[in-house]
Parts: sequence; structure tokens; C-alpha cells
Amino acid sequence: MAVDLLAGVLRQRRPFDEVLERVAQDPAFADLESRDRAFARAIAMTALRRAGQLRAILAKFIEKPLPAKRGQLDEILLASAAQLVFLKSAPHAVINLSVHQVRGDPAASRFHRLANAVLRRVSEQGETLVGQQNAAEMNTPAWLWTRWSEAYGPDQAHAIASQHLAEPPLDLTVKSDAEGWAEKLGGIVLPTGSIRLAAKGRIEEQEGFSEGAWWVQDAAAALPARLLGDVAGKQVADLCAAPGGKTAQLAQAGAKVWAVDVSPSRLQRLKANLARLGLEAELLEADAGAWMPPEPLDAVLLDAPCTATGTIRRNADIPHLKTAADVDHLARLQHRLLCHALGMIKPGGVLLYCTCSLETAEGADQIARLLRERQDVTLSPFGPEEVAGRGEWLDGRGALRTLPHFLQLSDPQLSGMDGFYAARLVKTA
Repeated sequence: MAVDLLAGVLRQRRPFDEVLERVAQDPAFADLESRDRAFARAIAMTALRRAGQLRAILAKFIEKPLPAKRGQLDEILLASAAQLVFLKSAPHAVINLSVHQVRGDPAASRFHRLANAVLRRVSEQGETLVGQQNAAEMNTPAWLWTRWSEAYGPDQAHAIASQHLAEPPLDLTVKSDAEGWAEKLGGIVLPTGSIRLAAKGRIEEQEGFSEGAWWVQDAAAALPARLLGDVAGKQVADLCAAPGGKTAQLAQAGAKVWAVDVSPSRLQRLKANLARLGLEAELLEADAGAWMPPEPLDAVLLDAPCTATGTIRRNADIPHLKTAADVDHLARLQHRLLCHALGMIKPGGVLLYCTCSLETAEGADQIARLLRERQDVTLSPFGPEEVAGRGEWLDGRGALRTLPHFLQLSDPQLSGMDGFYAARLVKTA
């Protein structure tokens, strides 16, 4: 299962969650227990998160270039090396199963002796080799490392990439009584008001899920909706709304919410989430770049489509799927959506723009361009008191800029947050 997950991402270039949903329905895996499914997922995610290191280790023990037609040999070796080096699985079990898998793959079967020899050496020397590697840089595509170094400096780039190597904790947004729910769930209340706990078991089985007391939402992702201020009684559009965390926040705060998303399946998820939470919003299947409300709105929250490089620690497939060309393409889309969203707002209304990207082209550069081109909009800076007193989360213009290594706590497993950018704009005419 882990090998098929890796092949779906690395060969077919499909998002991990999409591949997981498809693979989980494969009859071959129907009898797997939930803990084995979870382990398969952990193997695949570890292999994706540490692919640079693992490929370098494997390359040391493969003397000659391999032919192009070799089946799933690469994915088998990658999954096996992840278990041997980072998950500390029993070497004999990993190697025996891997050789069996290679033998069972018609295009890879002739490499079963090579797989056996390579993996034995990985089990013997892998840990030593890891100690000699620059993990942060090796697991980051060169184009991203260069951009982060230019935008934030080499030290910050290293800190960002290092945080991506850690399994993320679980953040929840609660309707009320954060302290009470933190105690019930064995978590802590963050300075931002979110609850954080170490990831454990199925979300659906946690106390408070079925009664709709909370929803899963990274602490950074929970900030933008709050930065709109008091929205009680106001008409607010949440553009590109699914899966609905921000819609839920706005509805819980008393806004009349228009939740707009182009994807029918994602809207169904949003609808199900709102039903569980007992919250209401007007759901609209529409292109956010074409839809207009029946009358001008008080506020719009635009969580624009982006490369999502701020969420790599949660989505280890992103470095294997995104390219610099995606940044340019999405930046053009974001500008179009920004300009269109301004047309939805009444004079004096607010537009909150945000992306979960670390790329300045998708954040600060977008807002700078908009302010150059438009005379009917001004930037409304955030104050430290609006972001849990963390002035270091604000850039020089008063926009929000969180980085993955921010929010370091005494427990490293509970540290970090998504990389997010948000700016608040006021329409003046």
C-alpha cells in the first residue's frame, strides 16, 4: 500500500490525499486493519518527507545506472529505506518483504538480488550516513531553497526546511471553552486561541467531534477570519471556501456567510462539516473569479488558490508536485481574483486576502502590485494585539507573515505552525 501511495505521487504526480482515497478502496487492501493502514500512510509520508536523504543513501549502494524499465523498484526501495532508517522497523522483516515485492513485479523481478544487497547495506550504514547529511537542504527542492533564502535569508530558510521534517501536531478551533476542551482532549491552548494536541488516532473518534464542538484547523489558518474583526450581522463572502474552516469561524461569529467554491465535491465536504457543527451558510458552486453577490457586501475573505508551500510539514507531497511555473501561474490567478473580489464590496468594506504559501509572489508582492494599480483601496495594518501579541508575525507593512518554525513551545512535538500570509484591505470608493 505504501509503495502504491508513493507511485501515485511520484509517478502519476497526483496529490497524496487523492491517491490515498483511491488506494484505500483497492480490493487488495480491503482486509488491512486500521493500524496497518495508518502504518502504510506513515511509511509513504516519511519517504516523501525524507526523499532527498533516502535517495542519496540508496545511491551510495547502487553502483551502475539502472534501466528505465524497472517497474516499481524505486518506490519499493524508497519505502524500505524509510522503514530501515527512520521508522526503525525490524530489518529482516523489511528486507524479506521488499525482496518478495520486487520478485512479484514483472518489470522489477530481475533486480531482487540487488534489492536484497542494497537494503542490507542501508540497514547497516543508513543511520551513520544520516548523521553526515544536511537534512533540511537535501529534502528541499533547489528552487524552493533558493527562493526562501532570497526572501527570508539563509538561516530562516534552514529553519523553515528543518521544521518540515517534523510530524505536525493537530490543531483545533473550538466553538467555546477552549480551556475545557484542551483538558478533555489532553491538549494545550495556544496563544492564538486554538487547541493543540499530539496527533492521535482517528479524528472522528475524538471526544467532541460528533457533537460538533470543534473542527480541525491549523493555528495559522485560523487567524485570517479573526482579522476581519467583529462580523456579527454582516454579509461576508468566503471565496474558495472549501473545506470550510474559515466559513465555520465566520458563521460562528454571527456573520451571514456566502461560501463560494468551484468544486462540487469540496462543497459537499463543506456542507457536511457545517451540518456536523450545527452552523449555517449560503453555499454556492461558482467560480470565485466570475460570481457576484446580489448586493455589495460588508467584507470578503479570499483564501486564494496557491502553491501551499506553507503547509509542507502537513503535506509532504507538495515539494514533489509543485514547480516554479506553478507560482507564476497561480500569481496571475490570484491577481485576477483580488481585483474581482474588490468589486463585491461596498465602500468602506473590507477585503481580507490570504494564502498558505511561503512565496512572496503569492503574498506581499500581490498586495504591493494591487496598491500600485488601484486608487480605491488602502492597506489596513494589523496590530500585534490582533495576532496574539506576536509582533514578529507582522511584516514591515503590517501584514501577517507566519513561517513554519514560528510558535516554538517547550515541547518540540507541539511546536511550529503553517506558513501563512494575510493582508487587510479597505475599499475607499
